[in-house]
Amino acid sequence: MSRDYVPKLCGVAVIDGSTLEGVSATTLWTLHNRAGEAKRSDGVIRDPWAVTLLDAIEYDYLKFGKPNQSHALRARAFDIATAEYLTAHPKASVVALAEGLQTSLWRLDRMGVADELTWYSIDLPPVMALRERLLPADERIVALAQSALDRSWLDRVDPADGVFVTAEGLLMYLDPQDVTDLIAECAARFPGGRMMFDSIPHWLSRRTMKGLKLSDRYVTPPMPFALTADEGLALADRIPGVAAARDIPMPRGRGLFNALFWPPLDRVPLHRRGRPSITLLEFAP
Repeated sequence: MSRDYVPKLCGVAVIDGSTLEGVSATTLWTLHNRAGEAKRSDGVIRDPWAVTLLDAIEYDYLKFGKPNQSHALRARAFDIATAEYLTAHPKASVVALAEGLQTSLWRLDRMGVADELTWYSIDLPPVMALRERLLPADERIVALAQSALDRSWLDRVDPADGVFVTAEGLLMYLDPQDVTDLIAECAARFPGGRMMFDSIPHWLSRRTMKGLKLSDRYVTPPMPFALTADEGLALADRIPGVAAARDIPMPRGRGLFNALFWPPLDRVPLHRRGRPSITLLEFAP
């Protein structure tokens, strides 16, 4: 199959994306950015299913502003770390918390690391209804229509062959105590597993709490949880069951995004404290 093959939906009418509200609507923001990159000949990600979803959902995407590389680069960072774990644990359970309209499973399939896994897709009912309607059924997927904070999903996950939990674009919307409790619960339930999440810096969190406008038609939901790269590393000392923490570098992008994530800049304390971060936690055996 061609690297640039774009799947087509048959028998599905264009869907009104305005059925998603609040935090759930942010999945359309990330889809807009990811698919925008996937459509470019020089895009930083190849994501055929994202392009298909974007075209199948009718929505005023430009209220999120012009598309940029941010969410595509984040998705690539998650893909790389997940693929690394699956290479060592091919039958692992991957738990995608608040998965939204992410299409990570199919990108990992193209990387050749998803043949034997079990994929737990978790999000609120309106989002899961869209996923069921627009994305292909797959025997590897266990779909759970519930909040990530409804801990009953933990009982469904089989930890026998390893567990990799992703919280891509989720934790910033949660109360800080809920974040700590969720990580601690995952560490307790999935010894030897891993958890990966992204964070925004404190200055950006403060702006969202006052109402951050992406355009004259869209204000982001409040994001009360913030974490610097070094605060992410310190979770290994703060949360029981977390044996180690790694700061995951953002893949290099084009132009400004290439400059913003130039590794030597991290030697500048102000830059390191002020940039977004991605943290990978390793749970004690």
